[in-house]
Amino acid sequence: MNRLIALFLIAGTAALAGCNTMAGAGQDISKGGNAITNSAEQAK
Repeated sequence: MNRLIALFLIAGTAALAGCNTMAGAGQDISKGGNAITNSAEQAK
């Protein structure tokens, strides 16, 4: 559970720091979702 919280925090930080446009925000959110999905797959 702590790993999942850490991933959310990292994804949130990256989204805030890296996106200057709506397209950039979409890419950042997508990358965050991919990180969470990969973490869930590894936890199986």
